[in-house]
Amino acid sequence: MLAIGLALALLIGLSLGLLGGGGSILTVPVLVYVLGFAAKPAIAMSLPVVGITSLIGAALHWRLGNVRVPTALLFGILAMAGAFAGAKLAVFLSGAVQLVILAVVMLAAAGSMLRGRGHGSPEAEHVPSTPPRLGMIIPVAVGVGVLTGLVGIGGGFLVVPALVLLGRVPMREAVGTSLLVIAMNSASGFAGYLGTVELDWSFLTGFTAAAVAGALAGTVLAAHVPQALLKRAFGVFLLAMGGFVLFRNREVFLTSRTSDRLLSPPRDTHVLPALLRHAARPGELPDRLPAHG
Repeated sequence: MLAIGLALALLIGLSLGLLGGGGSILTVPVLVYVLGFAAKPAIAMSLPVVGITSLIGAALHWRLGNVRVPTALLFGILAMAGAFAGAKLAVFLSGAVQLVILAVVMLAAAGSMLRGRGHGSPEAEHVPSTPPRLGMIIPVAVGVGVLTGLVGIGGGFLVVPALVLLGRVPMREAVGTSLLVIAMNSASGFAGYLGTVELDWSFLTGFTAAAVAGALAGTVLAAHVPQALLKRAFGVFLLAMGGFVLFRNREVFLTSRTSDRLLSPPRDTHVLPALLRHAARPGELPDRLPAHG
């Protein structure tokens, strides 16, 4: 299982490097449905994977002059507050509810990729000369942070458009700046989970290192792969994965039925004890079981 986990981490990192974002959204489903982790530890462990790979990507972009540090600090500090709060709010949600939220985010990201309005869309290269809309940046940054803390994603598909449309940052710089923002709010979200869930530190270290290696390889290969085709293929895969996660956690939508069961005791409560009392005499069942529904 360790070998499978490392191979999948390489693929996640590779998709991050090839696409410049988005691959981290697969980390939680891989940890839960392939490697068997519970939802909450998986979400917590996804955050350092997302954060460290994003930080390395941000360093590469910074060397190219594609990171606006003041903008990243403004957006990032607000997002960090949201991420820490989101991690603390997660205590009040079941793991299934968190996975449903993640599935909805996956479907939204898939829709964005399939519509062709992702990071590389031509219209995103042209930034209006109007001043930044700081009043809108605050709620968006905090909201992205809360989402990061709740479901363990970087939120790059939300951060980049926010930087372009609200921060008036050119597309090339928005991608690099978003990576620094993601690293910041992932670190804050992870800090919010410390002490509330048990983590497999040795596995986490190896998984993160493999993801980083994959991200570096993907960055090198990105120039040789058609981005539009790759994003559409990834969008279709993300659509299928989001639907799968939503289906696996469909019991969340049966809340009314579940509430009824919790409010009224089961009708056949006494059947099992009646059977157990006679279990010591094989082949003999009670003459009459307690009445039930």
